[in-house]
Amino acid sequence: MNNDIFEKINDFKEKRKNRGRLLINCPDKPGIVATVSKFLFEHDANIIESSQYSTNPVGGNFFIRIEFECPGLAGKKEELRNDFRRIAETFQMDWKLSFVSEIQKIAIFVSRELHCLRELLWDWQSGDLMAEIALVVSNHEDSREIIESLGIPFYYIPASKENRAEAEQKQLQLVKKHEVDAIILARYMQILTPEFVAAHPHRIINIHHSFLPAFVGARPYDRAYQRGVKLIGATSHYVTNDLDEGPIIEQDIMRVDHRDQIEDLKKIGRSIERSVLARAVRWHLEDRVIVHKNKTIVF
Repeated sequence: MNNDIFEKINDFKEKRKNRGRLLINCPDKPGIVATVSKFLFEHDANIIESSQYSTNPVGGNFFIRIEFECPGLAGKKEELRNDFRRIAETFQMDWKLSFVSEIQKIAIFVSRELHCLRELLWDWQSGDLMAEIALVVSNHEDSREIIESLGIPFYYIPASKENRAEAEQKQLQLVKKHEVDAIILARYMQILTPEFVAAHPHRIINIHHSFLPAFVGARPYDRAYQRGVKLIGATSHYVTNDLDEGPIIEQDIMRVDHRDQIEDLKKIGRSIERSVLARAVRWHLEDRVIVHKNKTIVF
């Protein structure tokens, strides 16, 4: 890893060594916020950010994200987890307690178009994407020079319909070996098998080059041109077994008109894709996304 990036990550970890995050999804009922706040207070934690949402105060679901500062957090991690389990059981919570200094490892999968990859690398180098890029996997060699110049392991694994099972087996082995927390599909133009997806639920983030649910699948810009759309967009979502129908994390659009040809739409679209994917990845790494059914709550 580049020394400058290594120093930025270490500086971030030192500054955030006492910072934790708590994500909660549970049936809505009185007392949730008061109980969680009291729990954090009793463990000497100070809430510095809190966002909450209820689908319906009567019979609905309640979601909350809390970021807190807690002196000596490194020595309290197991105590916090064990003590919070009793609260979680009482309120039937799905919950996640994470620690900001534990930097997540990501794997980036890419094919021939590199604009989304370059955006992620730029954010990573500038310190805006706080993660360890453990490896980059590609079914083409186009990105090798860029990746290896940054000291990131690069793996060329040819993939097609004919060898998909074999290719994915190699990919899964690499992901396991590098202890990857999330997989980013930065215009990786291969459909993942149900087995691959099942091994990483809500941990595979894709960028689709249309404003879903419009133009699912291949060649969306060509179909958008034929339809004469006035807006084009991009969508970042978690991957499920239903093609391009996973929980949506982020979307954006840009206006076009009758003068724009297919290549113009693609050029405009690349700009949208880059920013949409970068935001989605950053929000995932910052524990800002809660998946509920096939939707997301993004705090």
